[in-house]
Amino acid sequence: MTFSWKRVNAIFQKDFKDFSRNLAVSIVVFLPLILAAVYGRMGLDTIQAHFMNINMTFAMVGTYVQCCLIAEEKEKNTLRGLMLSPASTLEILGGKSLLSFVLTIVIAFFCAYLSEYRPANIAIIATAIVISSVFFIGLGTLLGLIAKSVMESSVIVLPVIAVFTMGSFVTVWIEKYPILQVVEYLPNIQLIELATKVEQGAGFGDVISNLAIILIWTVVVYILTAVVYKKRMVD
Repeated sequence: MTFSWKRVNAIFQKDFKDFSRNLAVSIVVFLPLILAAVYGRMGLDTIQAHFMNINMTFAMVGTYVQCCLIAEEKEKNTLRGLMLSPASTLEILGGKSLLSFVLTIVIAFFCAYLSEYRPANIAIIATAIVISSVFFIGLGTLLGLIAKSVMESSVIVLPVIAVFTMGSFVTVWIEKYPILQVVEYLPNIQLIELATKVEQGAGFGDVISNLAIILIWTVVVYILTAVVYKKRMVD
């Protein structure tokens, strides 16, 4: 079966209609923008401040919105219909992720604009943001497949929002509690580290390890998503 953009576009349009009708989900996209605007007016111009907004966008738009959309499909039993349709797994997951991806990239851009973040190397930061977006959307898909309802999805995504938005503050305790060094390998921390290197004049070769770690997280989460998705197909 060949990949069909027509089927992907149909799934995308359906998700957009569901998203626009669900005020409880759609309103969360404005929260990172409000915080970014506040930070910009306060003159907070640190990498940690800028990427707290961007990581919040990943968690609240990429993961939360995606998780709720998938869980809603499950709750209405429409996801099972998609699974039994001629659409392939790639078309279904791609179509279900496209809206979240577009929203995440757009909101991240406006967060950077409102907080007046001007990266020294836009190409590196853009690459890192795209890879990170794909990871967080995959995480949202995984949690949405696990959740039994939209209400449950709203609960299980809260730890993700807390860890990936506020997790950078844990790094100040690493010297006192060495066990917390594992936190440094989280994708949001790697993104902050990458951005810090870029501001110091680093090129692609200097941040390849950071990009690789984020990419590994992305591959792992999509493998888990594929496994859970296949199990749901034969439930």
